[in-house]
Amino acid sequence: MAKPNQTTKTYSIFGAGAAGLYTAWRLLNGEVKNNKDKNKKLAKGDTLELYDWGRYDFSKAHHGTRAAGARICTWHYKNDKTQAYLELGGMRYSDWDMNAKDANNGTAPGHRVVTTVIKQLGLDQYSVPFNESTNPLYYLRSKNFFLNQITSQNPAPYNVDHYGAAGAPDNGFSTVEGLSVNKNMTRRQWDTFYRDGVIKVNTGDASVYQKGDKLKDIGYWNLMYDQLGSEGFNYAADGNGYSSNVINWNSAYAFQANNEFTPGNQYKTINIGYSGMFNALFDQIVKLAKAQGITFNYQPNMRLQAIVAKDNVIHYSYATRENPWKKAGSKTTDAAWLAMPRHAIEQVARGSRFDPDVDAKGIVDVLNHRKVQLYLESTIMQPSYKVGMFFATPWWTADAENPPTYIPQLTGYEVTQRAVVQLKTQGLSKATLKALSSLVGTPYASANDLINAVQALTQERLSLAHETALLEVTLNNTIGPSVTDTPIRQVVYFGNNASDQKAKPVYGLLASYDDEVYTTFWKELELEPDQEQHIPTIVNVQTLQGPKKVPDRMVKMLRKQLAEIHFGPNSDYTKVPAPLEAAYMDWSLPPFNAGYHAWAAHFNIGDVQQKIRKPSQLMEKTDLNIFIVGEAYSNDQAWVEGAYCTAESVLNDFFGVTPIIDNREYPFICSAK
Repeated sequence: MAKPNQTTKTYSIFGAGAAGLYTAWRLLNGEVKNNKDKNKKLAKGDTLELYDWGRYDFSKAHHGTRAAGARICTWHYKNDKTQAYLELGGMRYSDWDMNAKDANNGTAPGHRVVTTVIKQLGLDQYSVPFNESTNPLYYLRSKNFFLNQITSQNPAPYNVDHYGAAGAPDNGFSTVEGLSVNKNMTRRQWDTFYRDGVIKVNTGDASVYQKGDKLKDIGYWNLMYDQLGSEGFNYAADGNGYSSNVINWNSAYAFQANNEFTPGNQYKTINIGYSGMFNALFDQIVKLAKAQGITFNYQPNMRLQAIVAKDNVIHYSYATRENPWKKAGSKTTDAAWLAMPRHAIEQVARGSRFDPDVDAKGIVDVLNHRKVQLYLESTIMQPSYKVGMFFATPWWTADAENPPTYIPQLTGYEVTQRAVVQLKTQGLSKATLKALSSLVGTPYASANDLINAVQALTQERLSLAHETALLEVTLNNTIGPSVTDTPIRQVVYFGNNASDQKAKPVYGLLASYDDEVYTTFWKELELEPDQEQHIPTIVNVQTLQGPKKVPDRMVKMLRKQLAEIHFGPNSDYTKVPAPLEAAYMDWSLPPFNAGYHAWAAHFNIGDVQQKIRKPSQLMEKTDLNIFIVGEAYSNDQAWVEGAYCTAESVLNDFFGVTPIIDNREYPFICSAK
């Protein structure tokens, strides 16, 4: 891979988010067992470049304007890391119990690579549950209610066919999924399903979609509307909290993605803030490069402008953050990783297309090849907006001076396989343990609900000691969320999570977590009525600068909507106190233009995943070491796991790096066939 008459290599990574940092880390710590691949491994005297359009706050030596992690962004009160924090980007992962007896089989839940990275970085000591409420508060169509209050006599305020409003809003997802999906499918089985899955039941003449129709070629919004009707779709769309889950994306993949949010997944985060994982990765990159005699060249405030190849040598030009559209210089490299989302890649493609050097003889412009452009369109950009607030008191709790009329229930109980194993040592009867095993994954809103469910199955009373043991291992302290059809969409209760618990407490609230069309509601409130726009969107890189202060009018609008959720319709906004501090992140802005991505219909997901990661594979007689990695074209969109898995697959398949985990039952990306 080295250039002629050259003994050292240069590898260049463009993007210092999850995929870029992971790639750099694994290039340095990955093992290569095959002799023919050893010359691809970085060695003493080689150079590893990491370009960063922003300037993330990685360390004292490499400080920056905002927390590390690209679309992960931990925000601390007063930017003091000892104070309470909120996550204004990605905030959790699905824990993988790597010590379980069935840890490596096809159905074991969890994000296996993220969990492994956290352990290898020594961050597992900070890993804590990030559970969702078993009895969330809803405010839909101006009605406040809790999940366990929904019955046939007291349905949700929707006219859903077949008494659909008498159940949870997520039931709509299960109804549509029932058209085809078998329970407990493995990751490999889903892989096949994305390509070959069809509707398996007779849907009737009234349905637009019929038995045998391929799901990958059906828009999910179309399918949900067809099967649930207008009111059924609206109930599922409003009540699940994510507009991005019900857009017109690839139905085959949507089945799996929406299944991710069902009971049984143990969500966790790290209590130093999720951005802390990327600080730790950066520290390891610096240490490993120094120990191995490899030059690590970190270039903040620089963006990739164009990338092409000539005579099999990769040429790229870069620009500065101050002048992002003007070429600042050109270099060559032996391998390039575009660790960036779709929008940023398309900007590089435009830069490559209009670079005057591209017209030179022998230039290969891989990003602008017709099929590469098509495959780039296989993923849908989904805008997202988050607003965080810190308060002097937890006004949303029962202990507040003026507690809300509707107090979110932030504790619940859920039996897990891990809990059953723990309880085996407590002397519970075989009948009780059998009953608990049958209840795994079923959430309960109260201790009495769980105890009564167990005793109903066994017809035995639990002793006080066994009740205590059961409740201890099944207790979930949750973050909510509360869900509404108002533009706030979701409220997540972080509370006082400061590392310094002796300091004066401050309580964090993710006051709005929304996506898709709802983001524009808040965007219009960023400027006052007497202010005009002065910054074109194309250069508004607020996401790289960090959380921005919420204007007073937006604060008032947030308080109005928070009051309705917690105190009832038309409640006075002053029932919600003014925050100590408030900030927002608008992920619809460059360079991301999306909080997350979704697979479009009418694409073979496996084929795209396999080929877009090395786009020259889509061209005839061309083999260039230009790679695309990240969440956008992954098997785990919207998760850090997706970014890590695409990066790992490139290193395994093109650089001979030994997989970081046993991936026989956990393919990092889908197969092409």
